[in-house]
Amino acid sequence: MSDGQPLALPPMIGAPPKVPRARWIGALLYGHNVDRTAKARARVGLAILTFAAVYAIIAARLVMFAVAPESHFVRRGASRDAVATARPDILDRNGLILATDVRAPSLFAEPRRIVDVDESTELLTAVLPDLDSTEVRDRLGSRRGFVWLKREITPKQRREIYKLGLPGVGFLAENKRVYPNSAEVSHLIGHVNIDNQGIAGMEKWLDGHGLQALHLAGLATDRLQKPVELAVDLRVQHALRDELIFAANKFKVKAAAGLVVDCETGEIISMVSLPDYDPNSPKQANDPMRINRLTTGVFELGSTFKALTLAMAFDSGKIGLNSTFDVRGPMHYGRFQIHDDHAQNRVLTVPEIFTYSSNIGAAKIALAMGVEHHKWFLKKMGLLDRLRTELPESAAPLWPKRWGELNTVTIAFGHGIAVAPLQAVAAINALVNGGYLIPPTFMKRSKDEAMELAKTVIKPETSEKMRYVMRLNAVQGTAKKADVPGYYVGGKTGTSEKVVGGRYSRTKLLNTFTAILPADKPRYQVMIILDEPQPLPETHGFATSGWNAVPTAGRVIARIAPMLGVAPRFDLPPPDQLILAKVRH
Repeated sequence: MSDGQPLALPPMIGAPPKVPRARWIGALLYGHNVDRTAKARARVGLAILTFAAVYAIIAARLVMFAVAPESHFVRRGASRDAVATARPDILDRNGLILATDVRAPSLFAEPRRIVDVDESTELLTAVLPDLDSTEVRDRLGSRRGFVWLKREITPKQRREIYKLGLPGVGFLAENKRVYPNSAEVSHLIGHVNIDNQGIAGMEKWLDGHGLQALHLAGLATDRLQKPVELAVDLRVQHALRDELIFAANKFKVKAAAGLVVDCETGEIISMVSLPDYDPNSPKQANDPMRINRLTTGVFELGSTFKALTLAMAFDSGKIGLNSTFDVRGPMHYGRFQIHDDHAQNRVLTVPEIFTYSSNIGAAKIALAMGVEHHKWFLKKMGLLDRLRTELPESAAPLWPKRWGELNTVTIAFGHGIAVAPLQAVAAINALVNGGYLIPPTFMKRSKDEAMELAKTVIKPETSEKMRYVMRLNAVQGTAKKADVPGYYVGGKTGTSEKVVGGRYSRTKLLNTFTAILPADKPRYQVMIILDEPQPLPETHGFATSGWNAVPTAGRVIARIAPMLGVAPRFDLPPPDQLILAKVRH
């Protein structure tokens, strides 16, 4: 340091020379040795292109909003409101449409853009008189970005509202579920809510098995929807429903139901429960009388359970076709008395107990097996647990938690235990298909796929004996009115007294009949249920199953057997020659 002045340090070796900032920016913008006029023209051209591109993007966006107001741009404004999503078509086993989507306009508003709330409310309610004016005014007067005004309006209403030219009011095309067959398959298909979400039947099952997740991920577009094929045959469904409606009117029943199930695969070919409802108007489903009695109802099925009692006895090896039981006179058990409706007052063989539907005989067979064995057998047949299928609606069976001898006596002939009819059908399938308990399904399934799920519950020879007694019942027992020529039908009737006020009623009956065809090698099982049928002059004052449920099943079989490919066979030998030839007893 000298004279108070700092000493100048020598420049660092290798340091870059300092360039004035203005000169550095000028060099960056204009470069060196460049014609400034040419560079200016280039810059102006680049600016023009940039502004043109920006305006082109803005114009394109405006055009998209104008020509596609129902696209996803509008949906963004409805982020807090559900928008009806796409669903796959549902088809029957032959490819016929059971449920499909159509596009329907819905009316929405953007309250922040509404100019005059009162005027808009007055004009809209004039076109849509079913709208509540107070509610519409409240919605239009809110500060929300998006509100629904009415879902699924008609094309005519859309045109009239469009002509009003109201700012802030627009339309959004949504997917609306349509059921072209109306009530024909209502209990099987179910229905959806206003947002196209399944809330009953197979529609609800679809949402629970991946469809809802696809919607949340934004992947369930119309292009990605693969149709869902069910096992139901719409032709068979129509025939079954038609015959049930006829029987319901003829016998003045409270309700009726029917099932057609493939014995080899467990596929449910048809399911009808009356009264049903139109899924296009799902409010009808709220009527408690319109429940699906085949899956959500549990009933005492009466003598239908005698088939299970006999199968239990045959399978034990302790009782055979030639075994006999004394049914002379009523059976007394404590203060209770068991009697037969078709009393023979003699010793009966086991097949006779079945064909005469002897309560006393069935009770004695069950007691011979023992209480614990009886309970174990029904548990093995799936009758003491809730049946699970694709349908979310199901009911648990009702059976005595304290199960004694008296319970075994009554359950042997179908009283004292209540099960879902579909549950009983699955068990009876196992009695006749060779002994395989196969879970029923509403989806298409091959025989190989069914056998992978099957559980062997009885011996093959037991199954042959059950086919024999069921065919015998159609030839000379209570099921004669279902013996359709050419189809070798077998079956078992059931007439149970309903509980009214805590006591069994002698006049209010629940009648069932389950039929198999053909009995020597069953392909299908048909169940018919009639709730509180009335006696007629032609039934000689009787209202039991053999006079109403059985002939109804006969008419159903005559109509559906050709549809299902069951060829008629005539001049077949009696069951003891055609079926028992395979059985050693």
